[in-house]
Formats: sequence, structure tokens, C-alpha cells
Amino acid sequence: MKHILILVILTIFSSCKNTEKKKENIVERVPTSEERAKYAELKTEAWNLYENQDYLASAKKYSEAFTILRNKENTNDRYNAACSWALTNQIDSSFAQLFRIAEKGNYSNYGHITTDGDLNALHSDKRWNEVLNLVKSNKEKAEENLDKPLVAILDTVYQEDQGLRRQISEVEEKYGRDSDEMRMHWKTIREKDSINLIKIQKILDERGWLGQDIIGRQGNMTLFLVIQHSPIEIQQKYLPMIRDAVKKNNARSSSLALLEDRVALRTGKRQIYGSQIGRNQETGEFYVSPIENPEKVDERRYEVGLGSLQEYISNWNITWDVEKHKEMTAKLEAEKK
Repeated sequence: MKHILILVILTIFSSCKNTEKKKENIVERVPTSEERAKYAELKTEAWNLYENQDYLASAKKYSEAFTILRNKENTNDRYNAACSWALTNQIDSSFAQLFRIAEKGNYSNYGHITTDGDLNALHSDKRWNEVLNLVKSNKEKAEENLDKPLVAILDTVYQEDQGLRRQISEVEEKYGRDSDEMRMHWKTIREKDSINLIKIQKILDERGWLGQDIIGRQGNMTLFLVIQHSPIEIQQKYLPMIRDAVKKNNARSSSLALLEDRVALRTGKRQIYGSQIGRNQETGEFYVSPIENPEKVDERRYEVGLGSLQEYISNWNITWDVEKHKEMTAKLEAEKK
């Protein structure tokens, strides 16, 4: 086969320049906003089917979504599709998804894939070790250039930021929302936030918004989380930086959307993506904070890689109703005047 390739190369050498000119004129087609929105809608349906244990329908829905973006789909979605196929015992289809993301070097989460029970049906197949070797190699390559001392610092910050917040529901349920214990817990969170903010500001001011190639996925997310939990003046200071980072693929567009929403609300405007949830201090009920043009919120969410608003707010047991939201927004804004 090698000799044949050489002959072919020699044969076409004289026309190589013309071929290169043609290639220069080829522009890779970028999916439209409508296609991205449709893809996000389909993958959300696929995930909901997975959660309802309708794995075959989930796998087929993922396949339908993948036809929309033509190889620009999310790696995690391909992985989830592999899980759905494996859970229906369609081994070949599952491996097809895993090899696709592993061979491209896009998937490197070795710790997760080796412990994911969804893929147990694949373990007896000889291809399983082939996939694991690819993923392990991807992981090693991804970690080669990481700033390990900085990654360690960011890992500690992440655990402090998220660990305390994961305990909020537990403390509230045990002691009550207005209890001394709850107030002390929030005091601890604020103190840790202040310390962590100093660390993150030093990184951002000295090195900018670093990407996953330098600090890993969790480290990159940690930069956002700390700024997201900071005072408004800090958020406004670094908002232009994260906007620029998104353009350079050093930050996720979904993270930018969350920060845009928080800054908008804290400066007296309505949010754009519906990411910010309010709470009635008297009843304790949660609600979606005022949204600009709420009828189009899902379209905007899909464009930045967020799922449907209903899917998101179901975490707070909220049902999305546009008309009720508009009524509530009018009432809230009237109270502020």
C-alpha cells in the first residue's frame, strides 16, 4: 500500500499547486443558529429519554441529533450515546461512538470511563481494552503541558467553592432556612469566597483566562465559578475577559451566559438566558428571575449550548409558564419603583 501511495503522489505532483489553490477556496460550513438550536433540542430529548430509562429511543434520538451538526457535535453527547447503545446491548453501535471520540483525541476522562456502569456490557469485548488504551493515551497527552502546581491550587479552590455549597440543602433541611446554623454556613462560604477570589484574581491579572490546555477542564471551570460568586464590581471587571476567552475557546459559552445573566440582574436589567433563580423570602418558593423576551429564551439558550429552560428549572421544582412569568415580572418590577 505504501508503494501505491508514493506512485500516486508522484503522478499528481505536477498539479499539486492547482489542488492547493482549490483547497484554499474551500470554506468549512459553519452550522446555523437554527441548526445548533435543533441539535440542542434533540440532545435534550435524548438525555430525558435516558433518564426515563428508554435507552433505545435515547440512542436513536442522539443519532438524529448528530446528523444536524455534521461532525461538530459535543464529545460528551457522543459518550452519552455510547452509554445508551450499551444499555440496549447494541455493542457495535456503542463502540462506534467511543472510537469516534477516542481516536480523535477528544475524550480523555479515563477515570470516568473505567468506572461507568453503563458500559459494563462492553467489558468482555476485545475492543474494550483498545478504547481504554486510546483514552489513557489522550489523558496522558492532555496532561503533558498542564501547569501542575496551578492545577493543584485550582483543585483546592474548586473543592472549597463547591463543597460548601453542596451542603446548603442539608444544613437548611436539618436546621431551617433562618437558623443560626444556616447563617453561620453562609458566613463560612463568604469568607472562603473572599480568600479564593484573591487567588483567582492574581491568576487572571497575571496570566489571563487560561484554557483547558493549561489548567484542565476543572481548573478552567474554577475560574468561572469564583468570578460568578464574586461582588458585582468584580464580575463587571472580568466580564470582557471571559467574553474574549470564549472567542479564543478558552472558556465555555454557557459559562459566559450565566455571568451575563448575573451581571444584568445585578445592574437592574433583565436576564437573557434564564439562569438566575430567585426565592420568595416569605414563602420560600423559587422562581425564575425576570427574563428579557421570555418567549425566545430557549432559542437563546440553545445557541450557547444550554438545554431547555424547563429542564434547567425543574431542579427547583419550577414549571415554566411564559404568561405567569410575565405577570410575576411586572409585579416584581413594580415593587422596585
